Amino acid sequence: GEGGGGLGAEGSQIAGKAAGTFAPKASGPTGKNPAQPGTVLYNLFTAQGYLSLAVGGLLAFNVVAPSEGPSVMRALGMWSVWMLTVPSLRARACSKAEKDALNLLFVALPLVNVTLPLVAPDFGLVFSADVATMAAVYYLKLGRNSPGEA
Repeated sequence: GEGGGGLGAEGSQIAGKAAGTFAPKASGPTGKNPAQPGTVLYNLFTAQGYLSLAVGGLLAFNVVAPSEGPSVMRALGMWSVWMLTVPSLRARACSKAEKDALNLLFVALPLVNVTLPLVAPDFGLVFSADVATMAAVYYLKLGRNSPGEA
């Protein structure tokens, strides 16, 4: 296919449709996204995305609010990439390639978070797998594109 960076156009289309259906949507009339690059809102969503990634890691690895066994805080940390990071980054106006990556992540991360614990029930490991999945999808969608490609 054309573009898409190695994750077929059909997969991107399916992920886009699923994310468009189930991901959080803007309330009120939607015109141009106000979170354009360089705006305070864009920077806020970006900072919120990366902060939730850092806090999620600290929770998943039992650094913040430590507990002896499974806890709601550790589960929140494990799910933070899907619940907080991806939606924050998706709320910004971004390139088609980045939107495709975020749509794929919105669909793929729940699969990782539900299946991986069946084999390895470890909050930190699942969080790490989410981060690795995010890095891989970003690389496939954005990292290998030639400069100037939208």
